Amino acid sequence: MASPESEDFVRAFARGLDVIEAMGAGAPRKTIAQVAEATKLPRSVVRRLMMTLCAQRYAQTDGKLFALTPRALKLGLSYLDSLPFWRYTQPALEDLRSQVNESCSMAVLDGEDIVYVLRIPSRRILAMNLTVGSRLPAHVVSLGRVLLADLDKAVLRSYLDNAKLKPSTPRSITKAAALKTDLEIVRQQGYAWVDGELDPAICGISVPVRDASGTAVAAISVSLTSGTCDEAAAKRRFLVPLRRAAEQIRSAMPN
Repeated sequence: MASPESEDFVRAFARGLDVIEAMGAGAPRKTIAQVAEATKLPRSVVRRLMMTLCAQRYAQTDGKLFALTPRALKLGLSYLDSLPFWRYTQPALEDLRSQVNESCSMAVLDGEDIVYVLRIPSRRILAMNLTVGSRLPAHVVSLGRVLLADLDKAVLRSYLDNAKLKPSTPRSITKAAALKTDLEIVRQQGYAWVDGELDPAICGISVPVRDASGTAVAAISVSLTSGTCDEAAAKRRFLVPLRRAAEQIRSAMPN
């Protein structure tokens, strides 16, 4: 991977990506000054980048305010389309949701966060509004625990040494040693159960989705209201359907 000091690193391209990310956060329409403040880039640089995005139809302007256009969606969809399992996930999760009548999701690991790539809510909508692209700290959700547990030992050690394990609720695990112990249990049992660590009202159970080599490339979950069942009940109700859905996705992937 090229570092910012490498001759392979294209600084203008990196700055353009920073601008796109800044445009996608907060108010949908922004001034050059607002984007410059968000990206810590000079206004003259931001202006050139924004005018380039407008010329490429990724953004539009009325002369003062700038906004992304629907064309910008192609950037995110390019990632989703590149996932070998994504196109097979929706029918599998729809079947799962029909069986369990609870919200079902798929996420991937990105650094210290998970990123949702698909979410199918139940009619009993949970308080937290999560959609494709939503990010959550990996250590406080079952999807994240499953993916962290599958990391190579050296990579996991680096994560535990450097991750900011901030609490989301009083129940959140915030000590690296405690998280390591929990992840060892998750790795052994093949699923993760987390209750009230992200939000006091939400619990969930997750399993990995593995590719042909056995690597966990994503995770799928069933989320429900905390207090409706404990881990033992969740395991009885949801673990077999979850594993069946994960296998359905895996078997549909190209080798």
